[in-house]
Amino acid sequence: MALGIQLLLIFQALLPLTLPEQSFCTEEDGGWRLSPYSAVQEEEQCTVDKVDSSISYAEFLKQYAYKRPVILKGITDNSEFRSLCTKQNLLQEYGDRLVRLSTANTYSYEKLDVSFRQYVEHLLKPQDVNTLGNDTLYFFGDNNITEWGLLFDKYTPPPFKIPGTSGAYSFGIAGSGTGVPFHWHGPGYSEVIYGRKRWFLYPPDKTPEFNPNRTTLSWLLDTYPFLPEEDRPIECTIRPGEALYFPDRWWHATLNLDTSVFISTFLG
Repeated sequence: MALGIQLLLIFQALLPLTLPEQSFCTEEDGGWRLSPYSAVQEEEQCTVDKVDSSISYAEFLKQYAYKRPVILKGITDNSEFRSLCTKQNLLQEYGDRLVRLSTANTYSYEKLDVSFRQYVEHLLKPQDVNTLGNDTLYFFGDNNITEWGLLFDKYTPPPFKIPGTSGAYSFGIAGSGTGVPFHWHGPGYSEVIYGRKRWFLYPPDKTPEFNPNRTTLSWLLDTYPFLPEEDRPIECTIRPGEALYFPDRWWHATLNLDTSVFISTFLG
């Protein structure tokens, strides 16, 4: 285990079981105290296509499935799932259950099991810009389908499948300024339930310039501003009610602009 994670856990063990509320919660943010990260903002211009529920499956396959990302807006109704993902409800239902955290670097080699309550009350916080990705704990994926199955049953994924694939869910909650550095895998969707998530994408034939152990936040602050226009990523920020589709083998990195609750559907 990375030294930084060991020291973090020792420090957290000295904390009280609960932390005082730092700001007022509203129904709109589900009790997550979204806490926008002031050092970063949304992109100047979204360069990902956006479509609504009027798009047909045939149009999706022809224009996007194998070619480029797209944001689907209002194509499903997940209001019930959203109501189940409030902080109060998730702590009540899953607080004592173990969740598996990964390090927020490209390869996510390190894993750590903690209770969901410990993660939410002690580890869910804004990203420190000086902390490396392999010393940053991130709750996404590695969900126990048996324990989280009843929650996932209430989620309606985007209806457009890629022929020959089936979907698998990965659920996550992360603090503002956190995210996963550039990596690639098969196609999939990502939907935000609470908060905002900024995405950076490159096609398979254009490898981005990045350090796999640096966070997306440090990349955005230190590398992104100096990229020539032709080397800038395709990018956009997604919000509740929007789902981003990314094709097979597209490079992508994410940055949570707020404390975010999100779910992805990987098509494999």
